Amino acid sequence: MRKILNLNESWQFTGPDGTTKAVHLPHTWNSIDGQDGGNDYWRGSCIYRRELAMPEFNKDEEQVYLEFQGVNASARVSLNGSPVCTHDGGYSTFRVNVTDVLTENNLLEVTVDNSVNDRVYPQKADFTFYGGIYRDVNLIVLNRLHFDMDYYGGSGIQITPEVKGDTSVVRIRTFANVTESGNEVKVYVDIEDGDGKKVVSGIGADCTLLIPKVHLWDGLKDPYLYTATARLMVQGEQVDTVSSRFGVRSFSVDAQKGFFLNGRSYPLRGVSRHQDWKGIGNALTKEHHRRDMELIREIGANCVRLAHYQHDQYFYDLCDEYGLVVWAEIPYISEHMPNGRENTVSQMKELIVQNYNHPCIVNWGVSNEITISTKDKKDMLDNHRMLNDLCHEMDKTRPTALACYAVCGPFNRSAHITDLVSWNLYLGWYVPGLFLNDLWMKFFHFAYPKRCLGYSEYGCEAMTNLHSSKPRRGDHTEEYQMVYHEYMLRCFERNPYLWATHVWNMFDFAADARDQGGEPGMNHKGLVTFDRKIKKDSFYLYKAYWSDEAFVHVCGSRYTDRAEENTVVTVYSNQPSVTLYVDGREMETQTGSRVFRFTVPLGEVGKSTTIKAVAGACTGEITVTHTADKNPDYKLRSKKTTSANWV
Repeated sequence: MRKILNLNESWQFTGPDGTTKAVHLPHTWNSIDGQDGGNDYWRGSCIYRRELAMPEFNKDEEQVYLEFQGVNASARVSLNGSPVCTHDGGYSTFRVNVTDVLTENNLLEVTVDNSVNDRVYPQKADFTFYGGIYRDVNLIVLNRLHFDMDYYGGSGIQITPEVKGDTSVVRIRTFANVTESGNEVKVYVDIEDGDGKKVVSGIGADCTLLIPKVHLWDGLKDPYLYTATARLMVQGEQVDTVSSRFGVRSFSVDAQKGFFLNGRSYPLRGVSRHQDWKGIGNALTKEHHRRDMELIREIGANCVRLAHYQHDQYFYDLCDEYGLVVWAEIPYISEHMPNGRENTVSQMKELIVQNYNHPCIVNWGVSNEITISTKDKKDMLDNHRMLNDLCHEMDKTRPTALACYAVCGPFNRSAHITDLVSWNLYLGWYVPGLFLNDLWMKFFHFAYPKRCLGYSEYGCEAMTNLHSSKPRRGDHTEEYQMVYHEYMLRCFERNPYLWATHVWNMFDFAADARDQGGEPGMNHKGLVTFDRKIKKDSFYLYKAYWSDEAFVHVCGSRYTDRAEENTVVTVYSNQPSVTLYVDGREMETQTGSRVFRFTVPLGEVGKSTTIKAVAGACTGEITVTHTADKNPDYKLRSKKTTSANWV
């Protein structure tokens, strides 16, 4: 049976300056310079080397594969000086059979390249393209007769469930490097329920099984998972096995009524996620992924757009387990490169093959903001049609989607190729007028009443050290972010036909080309800071709208110095009433929904005031001080910085 040996330890890394040091994976060489601004982070080739002992295996009966789960962006792999494979695309798994190259003692060398070119995506985008081997590397020993290891990094098993009443018809296809022939070779398939109990079995490389009284994967409410296991038998002996979890669900999208899950209305309201962390880049451990999931779950989001590339399999697994609906996409972004067409195909094939069995995924994202600087529009449109057809050919169960650039008009031809369309719009941030969001949605819906419309990005910058009692667009304060998101959530309630909305972004992230908000190299649109340590006040607004977990939050805990005699205190809660106490005395009780505002007198200058909110059994508290003058540190002072878009 398969043996998996992890190779994350004991690498020698030769970096940009030519020096060599010991590192462990996951690793990136841009964890610092990719986050400090100036758009000058180092992009080029670096080398990873490690010694590799010959694993124990029977050369006559077994084979050995190297597996890389993420190398950004291009990789050239050699063993003992002999090239064994190349791979272009920094976000997906690839493997290579090294059986015939192994010797008793081996030197594994991986040349990793994230340099500028015109053929491998992404090349132009509002995020840092960290170089490195930033996910696991494994050595896999398995029988020479095995389920496929060579087809676009897939697992060799494809599961397609279909709901028919209270029964599910499940087609399970397996792919092996040996063909079934009479009694010589057989594939046995079992399906187990969430408790590990076998519910149905079958025989064949392509078999259809029925699950009676099926337990549906039902989003946040009940993300139930089955497990399918395939066993490859040769002359009565089991030589290989593969397993995959899957969920049974149905979904549809209606241009007038939005998204439906298992036959009921299920508006998709969630966030987008980039995979990097402060000081770590994209070299994340499982602990980092789990922390991100905890924060997304805390606000009660029911969907997540995993932008702008294929994420770690572990995070898709978490989305399966917790019931988050996923938009999955490739990094075909910002600028169409005629020489990159082949790369869009290979990355799309890898995305679909490697993620086909995840019930959380409901659509394949073809591109993002591709019209920003594309010159050859004819070739770009042709490439989109080709990718759209490819997705439908490879997966007939999921629709395609596309995220349009803000200034891409509703009549743009690229917006009408995929099954679904969403827009990245920042009306009220990059341009004045929050009301324009309503007008834009209503106009598109009027012009194209049969076209399913969503908001794939919306948001505004917020620095946790910047504050104002009179927030305005462009000031980068926490308070304006609150104003912005309060409007957008009301706006979405007024326009319920939107099939999905995704906040940009759940977390602040690195974009080395930016210089905004007094901290270069960062996009500060997150609801949570880059280090995941501070939940901005807007985080709790979404929690008030989406979460069932009882809570109350008093905004402004970091806005401690206030020069006004009477200050407005905003409280977010999902409870029906909030009582405010000022210095221990009850001031006012309000009934309402989600957003509560109180005017609090601050007394004489120099006095500190404690403000406490009580909502049911929940409490929240802040302390503010009445100052004679406004605190100058709360104002954005850099002359260089603006609220203009990165492009």
